[in-house]
Amino acid sequence: MKKVLAVTAAAAMGLSLTACSGGAASGSGSDSSGASSASGATSVQGASAPSDSSSVSGGTAAKDTYKIAVVKQMDHASLDEIAGAVTAELDVIAEENHITIEYEVYSGQGEQTVLKQIGDQAIADGVDAIIPIATLAAQVMAVCAEDTQTPVIYAAISDPEAAEVTGIDYVTGTSDALNTDFIIDMMLKQNPDTKKVGLLYSLSEPNSATPVAEAREYLDSKGVGYVEATGNTNDEVIAAASVLVSEGVDAVFTPTDNIVMAAEMAIAGTFAEAGIPHYTGADSFVRNGAFATCGVNYTDLGTKTADLAYQAITDGMGGMEDYYKMDGGIITVNTETAETLKADYSMFASMGELVEVSTTEE
Repeated sequence: MKKVLAVTAAAAMGLSLTACSGGAASGSGSDSSGASSASGATSVQGASAPSDSSSVSGGTAAKDTYKIAVVKQMDHASLDEIAGAVTAELDVIAEENHITIEYEVYSGQGEQTVLKQIGDQAIADGVDAIIPIATLAAQVMAVCAEDTQTPVIYAAISDPEAAEVTGIDYVTGTSDALNTDFIIDMMLKQNPDTKKVGLLYSLSEPNSATPVAEAREYLDSKGVGYVEATGNTNDEVIAAASVLVSEGVDAVFTPTDNIVMAAEMAIAGTFAEAGIPHYTGADSFVRNGAFATCGVNYTDLGTKTADLAYQAITDGMGGMEDYYKMDGGIITVNTETAETLKADYSMFASMGELVEVSTTEE
């Protein structure tokens, strides 16, 4: 049994963004709070569904209809991909179990106040579970669900302990913790002459803190210098990228940082044309023009998160872990960016599963 840990609104609202790859649920619209939303439901007829009065293991009542709120922290390719995978799996679960799962997908637009409005409304609507995507969304939803103990099953928090979403009985989810050392190894194997690395991230991303600290330590151990540049808005990230180019860095590393991800389409060309490979924490960056990454498959992560949500609302959360870490090992390379860089990446094939992609306008 997990220890109950109260999460205060002040603590959650004082923390900022997170991370993690493009899909969509059916339908679209806007709610009264200004948050964008998409909705869908799967209803399967045929085999008899369990009645509301029956029970399942864990003492929860089985139903034939469930309501789930899927809450993206903001709109970008990483979080869109996860949301799409979540809703696709909810459709599969509904069909396989002959039930109806009604879901609505919201975007908090990167705003804490909007996320709080979404969470409060979801609780008022009596949802059976909330699936927040990214750290700030998870922190806010945990606060909103504290009184009702509505299950909160988050997706894609790189460092759940640092985000303070562990040890809470009604909260669990999936972690996309980054293997920073491995990505640096990719960088050094592709270019053994790398002497100076740019570290590009946002100070408002809690999940960036640990991998950036790891990158500093690992680069120090390798005798490789580094320059840090940060930005908290699109314009600031674009300016930070220009600073790294002017500093003459040989490569750039960015962890799973939502703020940088939102600006990737704008900075990818800057780095590629300057001959600087951009190594990142998620394949969504690479699909938007970054050079390479090694990380989890975010479609798999979204699928796993939906499965956990269904387990939570049917079997209860008593036997569930604080969080579930996804396996990595998938190396993704943007072939168009590699061509611009004139970069040979054949050595990556010996380091893991290699996936080649081209740039998508997402």
